Amino acid sequence: MKDYFNFSLTGKKFLPIWLLFYVLVLTPYVAIIIFADRKTDTPSLWLGVLLLIMVVGSFVFYFYMAKLFIEHTHYKDQPLLFSGKFSSYIGKVLLGFLLSMITLGVYMAWFIRNIIRFFIDQTTLNNAPFSFKGRGVMLFVIFLLTLLPIMVVAFIMGSVMAVQGLNGGEMSTGIITVLIQAIIFVVMIPYMYYVYKWMVDAEYKDYRIEWKTQFWPSCLQILIQILLTLITLGIYFPLAYLKLYKYFAERTFAESPTRKLSFGYELESKADFLFVWGQTLLSIITFGIYYPWAITKIGKRVLSKTYTQVVSDSMEQPVMPPPVPL
Repeated sequence: MKDYFNFSLTGKKFLPIWLLFYVLVLTPYVAIIIFADRKTDTPSLWLGVLLLIMVVGSFVFYFYMAKLFIEHTHYKDQPLLFSGKFSSYIGKVLLGFLLSMITLGVYMAWFIRNIIRFFIDQTTLNNAPFSFKGRGVMLFVIFLLTLLPIMVVAFIMGSVMAVQGLNGGEMSTGIITVLIQAIIFVVMIPYMYYVYKWMVDAEYKDYRIEWKTQFWPSCLQILIQILLTLITLGIYFPLAYLKLYKYFAERTFAESPTRKLSFGYELESKADFLFVWGQTLLSIITFGIYYPWAITKIGKRVLSKTYTQVVSDSMEQPVMPPPVPL
């Protein structure tokens, strides 16, 4: 027996939050671009203020968007409830920024952990809370082993490219540029895999919710979908996203000492592809105005076809859906 999720948020409810994004994030961003393109000197103070507004605005928008999305997600007709306070959230954001700057970015892994834990730990279903189990030190190791090689390779090849440029080797410079991009592309795949695997680690009652995946098959799936997206100049992207969602949903399990449940997604390749592209095109031709309706309709379609089913034991308990990648 399958138990389905649902998503009840409407575009009308999401519209005020989307307008908040326009005011606090998009407007300062456009202003920064305009000032940067001007030939006259722009006071650095104004640029700093605009950048600060944009960054803080992004976190404000994220809080209210996440709150809406959580509270309008249902499992077996029961809504998720979110009790997190904005004051607590913004306090964690400001402290995380400060410590990240002081430690030259080292604290960023713990900052991200604290934000994710805030949203998951403040969410309940049937009066039972969720608990995020991802550790900051593990995320730091992921950053260290995936992002550091990219920086080292980019620095070395960038230095070689600079020397080749001085010697007039335009052909060699072009080849090195392609190599840098290819290496970054390859290394980013395990980075994405390990970060999302780290994120899917939570407890609910006596259940432990996590991925049961293997590294090489998972990275191969990601690589195939990305390559198909690049080959089709982005046209394939909606189906690539949904196929990856299905692949990893089917490898997400909720286990207790006596029960085991698996997740799944009922993909309708052609219908889902056309639906997502239709909503995307409506957002594009309306310059983003239709986006609240597009994202809520896509969310409802995807979650309403996401389910859990018992794979061992007949007793069922409600669990959390796997996070969707952005």
